[in-house]
Amino acid sequence: MTLEILIRRVRLDSPSPLLKQSPTLVLFLFGAAMVAVTPDWLSVPSALVAASIVAVVTTLLAALLSVRPSLQRFVLVVPALDFVAIGLLLFATGENRLGLMVLLILPIIWFAAEDGREYIWFAFVGTAVVLLFPSVAGVSSSTTAAALLRTGFTAVVFTIAAAVINELSRQARLRVASLRQLAEARKVALESSLAQTQELAASAAKLRRAERLFRGVWESVTEHSVIGSDITGMIELWNPGAAKMLGLPAEEAEHKRHIDEFHLEEELEGRARELNYPAGATVLNPGFSALVESSRLGNAEVREWTYVRPDGRHIPVELSVTPRIDDEGETVGYLFVAYDMTKAREVARLKDEFVGLISHELRTPLSSILGYLELMRDDDDDELSATQLQYLAVAERNANRLLTLVGDLLFTAQVESGKFNLESHVQSVAPILAAAIDTARPAAAAAGVSLMAEISETDESVMVLGDSVRLGQACDNLISNAIKFTSRGGAVTVAMSSIGSEVAVRVTDTGLGIAEAELEKLFTRFFRATTATRNAVPGVGLGLAITRAIVTAHGGDMSVTSEEGVGTTFVLTLPTVEKAVA
Repeated sequence: MTLEILIRRVRLDSPSPLLKQSPTLVLFLFGAAMVAVTPDWLSVPSALVAASIVAVVTTLLAALLSVRPSLQRFVLVVPALDFVAIGLLLFATGENRLGLMVLLILPIIWFAAEDGREYIWFAFVGTAVVLLFPSVAGVSSSTTAAALLRTGFTAVVFTIAAAVINELSRQARLRVASLRQLAEARKVALESSLAQTQELAASAAKLRRAERLFRGVWESVTEHSVIGSDITGMIELWNPGAAKMLGLPAEEAEHKRHIDEFHLEEELEGRARELNYPAGATVLNPGFSALVESSRLGNAEVREWTYVRPDGRHIPVELSVTPRIDDEGETVGYLFVAYDMTKAREVARLKDEFVGLISHELRTPLSSILGYLELMRDDDDDELSATQLQYLAVAERNANRLLTLVGDLLFTAQVESGKFNLESHVQSVAPILAAAIDTARPAAAAAGVSLMAEISETDESVMVLGDSVRLGQACDNLISNAIKFTSRGGAVTVAMSSIGSEVAVRVTDTGLGIAEAELEKLFTRFFRATTATRNAVPGVGLGLAITRAIVTAHGGDMSVTSEEGVGTTFVLTLPTVEKAVA
């Protein structure tokens, strides 16, 4: 191994054994040279040679330990051998010469600097043995009590010095350990701070991108009005769609106007009456309270309102109201998203006018066709053959179907235009429902469906205020629908019950069922469920819309529950005569 490799492998991050041994070797050789050139000092030449050999071997051992960290547990052999070399040097002089005894400081410091109090005693024992060795071996004439006392005192002084060095070393190690721990903590803190800084920078960049995206989306929404308010109704957000719809720029609305200022006062008062709570019970602003009450209670609400522009023009809108939630889950305001229904209402009006017009125009020729068909059937002068009568029956059946469809179209047009009139009388629902069941029995038998009625005598005494013809039409629609959607071998159950101040008619079938996602659209005109189209069930999608219109006109309500492949239940509820009269 070359000297260059040796130097490269020596540990320089802390004092190596070779580094510690080097001063001892240099001073030892200097002392040995002094003894060798001073004849009066040299008493045992062989001891001087042995001391020099031990010193050199000890230095080589220190070099080996420096390049082999795995042998560090033997490092204290080096200062122990230094004691031996110094002892032999003193033995060679035959006296404890003061200049040579100073060499003991170096191994003493080595031992004393180790971690542990026990090394002080190692230093004391080594010093005492070295100082007493010449006298014990008989090569020194200093055997008097005074000489021995002087030797012992010197050993004690060196031991005290070792104790001081040991304590200073311990304190230094503690300080170094504390500094290292602090440096490590600072390093960890710096790394953590750097990581947090990088994360913060990434989050800031992400936030900027999200803000740009939001701003782009916010600025591009021009067909919907999006308005944000605080908890009291003060407007805080006003998008370009709101500016376009209401004709007011954001700087004139934000933090200057309340959202209820753009609503009809009579609509807000009517809504407050519907909710049946004192005006202003929720927030300081009564109109705003009525506007957001359902949303405040956690119920999603989409309903039609009328916006009022600053120029006084009214705009019908479909408005969605949702709460704005902060990081703690508290409601800090509300978001109002509105869609202008002006065009949609105009299209609906034109469609209803068209339907009504076509219905009127079709009803007259259909009635004429049915009249002439009846004349042909009743003509005694020119009797028809069986085949002709069969053809005539088919024509009559289809003409009646067309007339029924025209009647349904005309009825829906009347409902949408607000011209739907009822001839109401106080009467029992039970006979109307029983008649609808009897009417549907032939169709149920032909379809192989069991039709069951659950009407008690008590139910017959429950009275409602209603139009018997229209109520019968509603019951007919529900029962015929249930039969159409029930496969052969299935069952339809019609039940009636009185609950408080309401009477409920329940129609349950074991038929095809309806997808949950389609239940909300079920009462829309011309809507047909996918189960109906998939199974080719005849119909145009008007029956349920007509039924709900009839029920709503009587102050009642309708609900539906369904599961595909299991069946459907429609519930029609009407107020009893006491509630209706009230």
